[in-house]
Amino acid sequence: MVVSVKNDTRLTSSQSFLCAGFAGLFSKTVTSPLEVVKIKSQVGTFHGKGGFLQTFIVIYQNEGLRGFWKGNMVSCLRLFPYTAVHLTTYKNIVHLHMDELGFISQWRAILAGGLAGVAAALLTYPLEVAETRLIVQNCRQRTYIGAAHTISKIYRNEGLPALYRGFSLTVLGAVPFSVGCYAVYMNLDKLWQEPSFRFTPLQNFINGCIAAGVAQTLSYPFETVKRKMQAQSSRLPHFGGVDVHFSGTMDCFMQVIRNKGVPSLWNGLTANMIKIVPYFGLLFTCCEMCKQVCLYRNGYIVSPLSYQPTPGVDQSLGPNELEEVRRYWKNRNFGSRESPFGNRW
Repeated sequence: MVVSVKNDTRLTSSQSFLCAGFAGLFSKTVTSPLEVVKIKSQVGTFHGKGGFLQTFIVIYQNEGLRGFWKGNMVSCLRLFPYTAVHLTTYKNIVHLHMDELGFISQWRAILAGGLAGVAAALLTYPLEVAETRLIVQNCRQRTYIGAAHTISKIYRNEGLPALYRGFSLTVLGAVPFSVGCYAVYMNLDKLWQEPSFRFTPLQNFINGCIAAGVAQTLSYPFETVKRKMQAQSSRLPHFGGVDVHFSGTMDCFMQVIRNKGVPSLWNGLTANMIKIVPYFGLLFTCCEMCKQVCLYRNGYIVSPLSYQPTPGVDQSLGPNELEEVRRYWKNRNFGSRESPFGNRW
């Protein structure tokens, strides 16, 4: 199975980046309560002892509504450098493995995504640690205030290694994550009983949700242990709220299994699964809306609320090429004659 890696060439690189960034900010903010519940359950704070719904109630009773958006600002701040590094690394790896027709095998594309994710995580990992610490703490009895304060305090009190504690699990977790994605995409044509090039946008959205669900479930134990390692600190009350104490990665796995059982490695999975559909739905919708606004501004469509192409505009031209054509027609003296591209030109 092969896939063609194509971007919408009608958008500039900055427009593509901003579309993805804004969509990510919006979807992260809306689904933040589910992320907070998931991370508290993974770490093992007292909030997550009673299950999914009870965790919501306990957080609200102890911290109020703002408790559901703890760490969201850091998460959004992390999104832009993460997205930039991920997209750049992914494109470079993919282009190295493309054939002369612009195609790449499915497993190579997924591997490229995994490697790009690791590279992006390496750069932004301190922000992820800060996000975990902010979420785990009680916002009415704060130890940390904001991203910069959190990172600087961790660095001063615990040293640089604390800002990368658990990073190896990001690398290890990329393996089952990539395998899960590959297994799903290899069987999509069997699921829909038709070839992948005929999939509708709705089918592709469902495919993405299924792939995310399977991949995240397989890699979830690694993320659970990673969150515990990020949260634990002897300098915090109750060691950061972690439900087991450990001295390293393997010891954390062993302590969790010995004291909490194997199923506890998937604590918070319910919140994570529920989050997938609204997160990717909002991500896709917002990205498409931003894309339409940019296409309208670039002159490719007649309205930001419609996909109808602008009459006479070659949709294969890039934004810079189209701008050159626009200038050409504006500079020519046609008297009363109109531009062949309509009134917008």
